[in-house]
Amino acid sequence: MDQITIKNLEIFANHGVYEEENRLGQLFIVSAVLYVNTWRAGNKDDLDMSVDYGSVCKMIADCMEKKTFHLIEAAAEYTAREILRAFPLVHRVDLTINKPWAPIGLHLDTAGVTIHRGRHRAYIGVGSNIGDSKTIISMALKHISGIPDIEIKKCSDFIITPPYGVTDQPDFLNGCVEIETLMEPEELLDTLNQIEKIFGRERVIHWGPRTLDLDILFYDDCVINTKRLTVPHPDMANRGFVLEPLNQIAGWYMHPLYHKTVEKLYNEWIRGRKE
Repeated sequence: MDQITIKNLEIFANHGVYEEENRLGQLFIVSAVLYVNTWRAGNKDDLDMSVDYGSVCKMIADCMEKKTFHLIEAAAEYTAREILRAFPLVHRVDLTINKPWAPIGLHLDTAGVTIHRGRHRAYIGVGSNIGDSKTIISMALKHISGIPDIEIKKCSDFIITPPYGVTDQPDFLNGCVEIETLMEPEELLDTLNQIEKIFGRERVIHWGPRTLDLDILFYDDCVINTKRLTVPHPDMANRGFVLEPLNQIAGWYMHPLYHKTVEKLYNEWIRGRKE
């Protein structure tokens, strides 16, 4: 990916843990690397096809000057996300904020933080088998679309499928969506769990009935295994209600652990059912 660089932008702002830092202010030095595909702009010699680094500099200054943070980590998070929100051609940003006057009582050039943030592609499994499932799913997707840091890019058809695991319950309405998001994995998980609660989800019985189920199936090509989150979603290769709609919108997608495409996993699942 091509890069547009901004180096050592000087900004006087009010950030710091100590009261005098917030009250008196201090100098900050900000650098940014913007990852942008510049070939169209280069071939057409047209700024509208690239990113105006002057506008980015002004946005960085606004972010740093108009808000006050205790931590430069927080200032960096806010500024990076605002850049990605405002400039859709920027795929990723590396942002460095340095404090030349850090009040630590020792000599140093600068203290600083560098973060790497960007756009992520994720696939979400959507299901419901309590209430008016079609309406609930439609409203949930509309709610997701209204979140500033999530954009729904594709949506599968929704199919009626028998329950999995606990079979003594109503059939499900299941589908998948592809999203682009600025959220980190556990931030996305928290957001989806909150949406489930808004629509009445209660986690009482594992694999039991639910008004709304939102599962992270893939997140970029990441393999995540924490106490709270496992990605790719476990056991998805045995779940036709996941593979069928996912194959419709992302059959080419490569499972990072099985090293098979979704289409291949789906075809293997179909063959397994026939044997």
